[in-house]
Formats: sequence, C-alpha cells, structure tokens
Amino acid sequence: MTTDFMEMNLHPQIVQAIVELGYLDATPIQAEIIPLMLAGRDVIGQAQTGTGKTAAFALPVLQNLQPGRSNVQALVLTPTRELAIQVSEVVENFGKYRGATVLPVYGGAPYGPQLGGLRRGVNIVVGTPGRIIDLIDRGALVLSGVNTVVLDEADEMLSMGFVEDIQKILDATPAERQTALFSATLPPSIRGLAERYLRDPQSVTIQREQVTVSAIEQRYIIVNPADKQAALTRIFEVEPITRGLIFVRTKLGSSELAAELNMRGYPVEVLNGDLPQDARERVINRFRQNQIKVLVATDVAARGLDIEDISHVINFDLPDDVEIYVHRIGRTGRAGKTGVAVTLATPAEQWRLHRIEGFMKAKIQRVALPTEEDIYNFRENELMGKMKVWLQRARYKQERTWVDRLVQEGHDPLEIAAAALKMARAEEKQRPIMPVSEVVEPVRRIAERGMGPGAQRRGRPRGGSDNSNVSHERGMVRLTIGKGRAHGVRPGDVVSTIAYHAEIPGSSIGRIHIQDHETFVDVPEQMVAQVLARAEKYRLNRQPVTVEVA
Repeated sequence: MTTDFMEMNLHPQIVQAIVELGYLDATPIQAEIIPLMLAGRDVIGQAQTGTGKTAAFALPVLQNLQPGRSNVQALVLTPTRELAIQVSEVVENFGKYRGATVLPVYGGAPYGPQLGGLRRGVNIVVGTPGRIIDLIDRGALVLSGVNTVVLDEADEMLSMGFVEDIQKILDATPAERQTALFSATLPPSIRGLAERYLRDPQSVTIQREQVTVSAIEQRYIIVNPADKQAALTRIFEVEPITRGLIFVRTKLGSSELAAELNMRGYPVEVLNGDLPQDARERVINRFRQNQIKVLVATDVAARGLDIEDISHVINFDLPDDVEIYVHRIGRTGRAGKTGVAVTLATPAEQWRLHRIEGFMKAKIQRVALPTEEDIYNFRENELMGKMKVWLQRARYKQERTWVDRLVQEGHDPLEIAAAALKMARAEEKQRPIMPVSEVVEPVRRIAERGMGPGAQRRGRPRGGSDNSNVSHERGMVRLTIGKGRAHGVRPGDVVSTIAYHAEIPGSSIGRIHIQDHETFVDVPEQMVAQVLARAEKYRLNRQPVTVEVA
C-alpha cells in the first residue's frame, strides 16, 4: 500500500493541484480508499472526521470524470449545508486543473443560483438530501448520467431521518454506478442500506488518533455575533499573551479582523491563502522570532505551522469539525508547557461546544467576558506593578534630575508623578474599550419556567402519554409544533425537519407526543436557540408549520 500520491496513477492535473495545496503523503484512509475506488470497487469507509476522507473520495471522483461533458457525473450527499459547502470547496481545489465544475445545493438558500448552475451544466453536485429531492422533483436535477455516488457521514444523515430521501435519490441513479459510503459508525440501519445499494463493497476502517489536551486550559465565552470583535479586544487586555494564534473561518474574515485590530491599537498580522509563499515565510519567521506577537490565521494557511511556545489559541470562529478544533488548540501546551485556548461562541453555538466536549471527553470551562471595570482595574494594577518594580530597581538617575529641575521650577512632586503616570497611559487612548450588548440566552430562562423553588425534574424514558407543556426530562425543553395527527404528522417527520433545518443531530431530539392538532417535542436546552432561529423554515408534509416554546 503506497502513501505517495505520485504513485497512485492519478491524472497529472490532479497531482499538480495536490502538490500546490501542500499535500505530500496520503492519510491512512486515502491510501486504502483511493486505489479501491480507482479500480471501480464500491467501498464502505468507517472513519471519523479529520481523517482525510473527503480527499479519499474526491480524488477518484475527479479521476473518473469525462472532460467535455456538462451532465452530472458524480453526486455527493451530506447531512448539512456546512458540510456540503466544505466538501464542494475541497473538490474544487483538487479539480481546478481538471476542468471540473462543482455545485453545492442545500436548503435555506435561494433556488435561483442553484437552478442556474444546473442549467449551465455541472459535473459534480454536492448537496443535502432534502434539496436534492426538491431539485429532482422540479426536473432540474437529472441523475441518469451519474457514475459515482458518495454518501458522506451516512450515520448522521440517517439519524436526521433522511433514509427515505436517500433511497429515493439512489433509485434515481443508474444501477451500475459506483457507490462509496462513509460513516463514523456502522449501526444496523447503515448496514441495511449498504446491503441494498452497494455491490460487493470493500470495507476500510480507520481509527482516529487519540486526543490529548491535558496540558491546555480550555475556556469559552458566550457573546452575540456582532460583539465578537469587541470581545476579542477585551481578551487582549487581560490575557498574558506572549505568542498567540487567532483562528478565523475565511480568508476575507481574517483580513478584515486583522485590519480592524491594528486600527484599534492591537498589532497583529494575517496568515491566509492570499499570501504568496515568500510573504508567508516572512510572516512565519517574524512570528517565530517574536517580532510578531499575534497572528490571525485560517485553518488552511496554518497547516504545517509548527512553532513552540504559543501561549494562547483563540477560536474567533468555532470550526464545524470537532477534530479541527482539537488540531487548532493542540498548537499550544506543547513540550511539557501549559497553554490556553479561548473560544468565542454565540448562544446558538453552545451545542457545538458540547459536541466537542463529548469528543474530547474533557470539560471546557465557561468564563465571563471581562467588564469595563475589570479592564480599568487590570490596567491600573499593571501600571502600578511596573512602577513598583522601577522603584525597587532605582535605575532612573537621569529621570531624577529632570524631576529635580521641575521641583526647582516650583512644581509639586506629587503633581509631577501624576503627570508622568498620565503620560505613561497615553497609549490607552488608542485602545478604547469597545461596548458589548447583553447576551440573551432564552434557553436558560425557558428551562426554569414552570419550576417552583426547589422543584426537580425527573428523567422519563422517551415515550409515554404525558402531553404537558413542560418537559420532564432533565436538560430538555419542550417545543410545540402547530400540526398533529389530523395532518398526518409522524415522529420521523418531526425528527427529520427539525434535524435538517436546525442542523442538529436527529439522535439529540427527545420525546415526541403527537396530538390531534399539535405536536410536542423535547430538544436539549443548549439547542433551543438554534432550533427556534430556523422556525420559519420548518415544513411537515410540505406545509409550513409554527415551532415555538410550549
């Protein structure tokens, strides 16, 4: 088994893109999956995110494209819009010299651009099952020419209630297609799907690397999205950052954040994909030599960045992939030293933090954002501390002669000292404390409604006949949906519509009780804000429904 991309008989145009993207050796899943798919085999890949599985199927898909044809030749199904976008970007990057056209399609976005892209002709469609079905029903997406279908994170798609959609989509593709199924777990439902739709598949199982973050102090702060920048400047004020990395999701976001921080008196430099290689090397060398204290970077640009003594990693944007989070924060706390990782999360992102905690089997401590009073006190204590150090050292002979001269001119020594301190604080004017708005967390207040002092919830199994408007399961909040049994609502419909539109795991949804004209459903407290934020998108049996707190 070779781990060298050069020895995999890939098209030279694909190899050129691989080299330019900085990939040298294939990961274990790539080394096993790519030769199998190039040989035309159906495959089942059991692997976690972060193992390189996207490239494992993207490269064979690009290899098998027939240039010059404008029909859909490959289809990739993903559970969420974020993953659809992420996968399409990866495929585009690897296929840029192959002439491949890639189109991500997903719910919650206007149909116009997606329909326009299909009319113009695309080779590879990456999308979520619901939008794929809609486009098929509209006659806009024709799958009769598809030669490869990839089911990415199949277990997550099934947990979100997409099994019937997936079956319908697969039935619309040619029977002789190649099918690749990737899943972190292989429950009976996945095995059943594989038995029905895959032909003599070859299975590949890759174990994820052990996560080690014991030397890293992890914290998170909840802020409103518009206040992230202000929150970051407050962190700069109180954290003893000797060398820091700030991670931002996009190139544009990294450039804008760096420019804004510099304008406000917080010197940083940016490291993103827009930098030429020589400029990138100069930035990294300045960072390594402590000429730069803080870098604002994207994940792709920071790939391969191996620098010791990074004291802080700050997640300005929380990554979608839990293993990317672990990889980010792993750049601190090295060589037996401790490090600090701080994440700025919005109220709607708390569920992602819980996912990360579960993945790492470690707790991330929630801390409060420093207040204006905290920052003023910190500045005062820092300045006073420096003054005491200089007073103990007594290394200011020349400055003392200046003070003597001012005293001889009739100035009060206390006034002279106060003026000197005022001058020492002059730079603070370049660093005004940016205001932040109050964070509203409806989840916490909702969870407390209807509970008297000392009241306790008792956990109940999923099911039962209780139709109270308050969940009896610890950590869950009850929502109501404005349709019920009389409208043909089924439990699977409820799970699939909430999981899909709110982008939460279907397995996280709790007890469902369907009445004649309304439905009660329990969701985790930390996900309520996210579920309600998408309330206008929910549909049952293709009819819009209301979703609100019961």
